Amino acid sequence: MNAKGALLPRSVDLSASIVVFHPDETQLRQTLTSYGAACERLRASVPESTFVLFLVDNGGLRDVHDAIDRLGEQGVVCQLLTGHGNVGYGRGHNLAIERAQTDFHLILNPDIDLEDEALVAACAFFHGHAEAGLLAPWIGDDTGDQQYLCRRYPTLIDLIARGFLPALLRDSMFATHLARYEMRDVIDGSSIVWDPPIISGCFMLFRTSVLKRLGGFDPRYFLYFEDYDLSLRSHALARVAYVPASRVVHHGGGAARKGFVHIRMFAVSAFRFFNRFGWRWW
Repeated sequence: MNAKGALLPRSVDLSASIVVFHPDETQLRQTLTSYGAACERLRASVPESTFVLFLVDNGGLRDVHDAIDRLGEQGVVCQLLTGHGNVGYGRGHNLAIERAQTDFHLILNPDIDLEDEALVAACAFFHGHAEAGLLAPWIGDDTGDQQYLCRRYPTLIDLIARGFLPALLRDSMFATHLARYEMRDVIDGSSIVWDPPIISGCFMLFRTSVLKRLGGFDPRYFLYFEDYDLSLRSHALARVAYVPASRVVHHGGGAARKGFVHIRMFAVSAFRFFNRFGWRWW
């Protein structure tokens, strides 16, 4: 039991994977530091815990050995996976997932900062809910506002309005529609929500056994919608939970702000996703 009274297991074996492609090195170092600090906090509550980080270099990773060395000082074993080329986001994580031999595995973006208690809260929740196989945290942005990254099943209009319309038009014409898609009626900063259909791939904490049974990410998605696909498949094996006691900050942005190449990849992945799970237009 930690200082806040949360029940904790006797030991936790946790791995995480971060896939990078020409990353912002300052932000990546910040993410690695926050992950290490959260691991230190968890070990303070559960001294027998072990931690592994797989840093998957899809290309363009420069020297971050100082940050890796710091992780070692924080008790995190870091394995650098490199030389495979840019195989895509999901396949990059799969390289780590197939090596993971832990109780839990964290899919983590290189633009996420974990609050110190994030892993303590998450592991306490898993310990108290054996039916849970996948956890989503409360996610904030740079200003401290909540990001609504738990989703109901998307329609084509949801994706176009949220990702590509100017803010004035989006907020005036599609606010109610998007609020439903983003589950704003049930997602808040204090209430656990069971079984949100889709959660964000920027932070997905799995029981590793569930993740391995799922086979990790579908490698047919190069980028975008691989987390939607994995989320929907997860419900067949375990329950999914939004747990706001676990908190992170997300510094990422959408595809439309990243240029034509990302818009094209977004469209290709959306087409693949809807063909697999069913098209909804409005």
